[in-house]
Amino acid sequence: MQTFRSLLDIVCRAVALSVLAATPCLTQAQLPSLIIASDATPASLIATTALESSQPPPRRYGRPNFSDKTSNSDGSAKYEFLGGFGVAMPLGDSHVYETPNWGLQVGGGRNFNKNSGVILQFDYDRFGLQAATLNNQTYIYNTLLGCSGCVSGLDGNNHVWSFTLNPTFTLATPGPWAAYAVVGGGFYHKVTNFTQPTTEEECSIYGCGYFSVNSNIDHYTSNAGGVTGGFGLTYKFSRFSNIRFYVEARYVLVLNSQRNGITAANVANAPANATNFYPANSHRTTYIPIKLGIRF
Repeated sequence: MQTFRSLLDIVCRAVALSVLAATPCLTQAQLPSLIIASDATPASLIATTALESSQPPPRRYGRPNFSDKTSNSDGSAKYEFLGGFGVAMPLGDSHVYETPNWGLQVGGGRNFNKNSGVILQFDYDRFGLQAATLNNQTYIYNTLLGCSGCVSGLDGNNHVWSFTLNPTFTLATPGPWAAYAVVGGGFYHKVTNFTQPTTEEECSIYGCGYFSVNSNIDHYTSNAGGVTGGFGLTYKFSRFSNIRFYVEARYVLVLNSQRNGITAANVANAPANATNFYPANSHRTTYIPIKLGIRF
């Protein structure tokens, strides 16, 4: 047993000497530094850590800013234009004298962001006249002229044109649809025309002929301020385009100043210097325009 241990000790010493012989550049003085270095942080790791500590902290980015000459910071268009066509329906006292007809609108303005803007707008709304209105007016003219058939086939129309400033508030959605509310006010000009068929002669190189045309025989105007308000829907054709289809309905109130005049009830006692034979034109005007069109 003792002999075996002696042999094992000799073998271990021989292996140790062979290892030392294979690494001649490693001296006994270098062994402690080698041991320390094996436990230390690698130099590349130290350099990387130092580089990272010298870098500024990561930058945090907010919402993108698209602001330029034509876009707001939220990406919405700064400027907006519109054009539409539809119907105009008289309400209340206006409906007593007038009938529904057509209307149009054009405008343009400034968007402050995707939710709010203001539009300067021109509207033209045309109305017909009720049969009772035309019959009463025929009676007034014939009574004033002193004959029962001097005026016949009377026709007429009414229209209101306006310039208004309209703040608009939009409820945007992620999809193509959006809703908006609009209020406004401005200047309104109301006109009523009465016409009668007349025969006119027209001549050309082929000869002369007679034609029946509606000639304007009476005309009334009224200027006033007014207010408007309503709601609308828009549909965006593409998320890459600002072109939108819209439909809107508004309520319009024109604050006309009432002017007294001659009606069918008092025409028999009309003074000789009377000039207002249709005082209904100066009644307060109310109607609902419904328009469809394009915004871009």
